[in-house]
Amino acid sequence: MNSPSASSLAPLLAPHGVLRVAINLGNPVLAGLDAAGEPSGISADLSRLLAAQLGVGIEWRIFKKADDSVQCVRSDEADIGFFAIDPVRGEGLHFSPPYVQIEGAYMVRTDSPLQNNDEVDQASNRVTVGAGSAYDLFLTRHLKHAAIVRAPSSPAVVEVFMDQQLEVAAGVKQQLEADAQRLPGVRLLPGRFMVIHQAMGMPAQRGAQAREYLNGLVEDAKQSGWVAEAFVRHQIQGAAVAPPGYPAQD
Repeated sequence: MNSPSASSLAPLLAPHGVLRVAINLGNPVLAGLDAAGEPSGISADLSRLLAAQLGVGIEWRIFKKADDSVQCVRSDEADIGFFAIDPVRGEGLHFSPPYVQIEGAYMVRTDSPLQNNDEVDQASNRVTVGAGSAYDLFLTRHLKHAAIVRAPSSPAVVEVFMDQQLEVAAGVKQQLEADAQRLPGVRLLPGRFMVIHQAMGMPAQRGAQAREYLNGLVEDAKQSGWVAEAFVRHQIQGAAVAPPGYPAQD
């Protein structure tokens, strides 16, 4: 979306003269830090793409928890962030169409009687999940019998699961698969229990022109193949380029 009007919209999207970006490191599929301690991954690349089009620099706001990143953008301490689309998070934010779809999965111990995702919601099960994450918000709505144990952050889920001898861990499928390869005595349940639609977000008060520009940036990045190329560049596996438009909400 290299529109000639991009620089004229900079005061709307980056009113402080620099693009303030909230990056959540809780999902390694999307973001991390490079050897120099700078943000890397597809979220960081999208930030740089937007800043280049607007003709401004970047100031990073780096978080370990998704909820802290959400609050930063909602309170207008950052101009954009990267979030899983969720109705609970919608207040005070505008979500772009999603650019990536990520699967949520369950981990159990090898000797667990659980074999399928639909067996998890039982009163005898305790499910640990990162506090304030998309998985937390989803499972809070959907689990009617199992107890939810909230780990301090998504990266801490497996540690809490192991330390407290809980029955189930929930999180990013790729991360849990990596954990299962390094930890003895655990396995993933087949399939997925949810699909996360990852989007860019901005403070809702930025107005229609800013929202439309951000939406167009994401849609163009998908349709042009930019997102698919970023998957290859960052060796992202197990995720998919999101289809056009917005997903239906559960």
